[in-house]
Amino acid sequence: MKRIPLKVRNKAKKIKLLLLDVDGVLTDGGIFIDDRGYETKRFDVRDGQGIAQLKRADIEVGFITGRSSKAVHHRARELGVKIVHQGVQDKADIYKRIKQKTRLTDEQIAYMGDDVADLPILRKVGLAFTVRDSWSGIKSEAHYVTQSSGGKGAVREVSELLLRAQNIWNDLEKKHYPA
Repeated sequence: MKRIPLKVRNKAKKIKLLLLDVDGVLTDGGIFIDDRGYETKRFDVRDGQGIAQLKRADIEVGFITGRSSKAVHHRARELGVKIVHQGVQDKADIYKRIKQKTRLTDEQIAYMGDDVADLPILRKVGLAFTVRDSWSGIKSEAHYVTQSSGGKGAVREVSELLLRAQNIWNDLEKKHYPA
């Protein structure tokens, strides 16, 4: 993992909720549609492990995506992610509703996106992440750009960053993966 700037580390200490875009963040952005019209997606198991670790540390995770997919519903259920918004046209509005429902402040929420539709949330949250292979216009808006590409461990990288910043990483590692 690359060195975490002090400003990012200080912001990460306050995070209670990580919201994620799906296509291009939890996936590589590719969409598989078979000849019957069924859509499938490829998710990285390391990202799922990172989400599970966050949840063990009482950091909630949610998905906000512009597309609707049964694959996203199934993946969220597998991981115990309860905040799931699909087919979203106005991500800023959904963000506002999530914030009201959770009673969290902007400073307690992180968001990870990869394209122009994610800008409204990235500009509001306490900690803004993007993936290495994101749209170039979003990188200047993010507090942190991952070394990993979308769908290839970027969420796992962010999970570890948050857990290390909050001094939880070593305890989780010892508790759930003893030597």
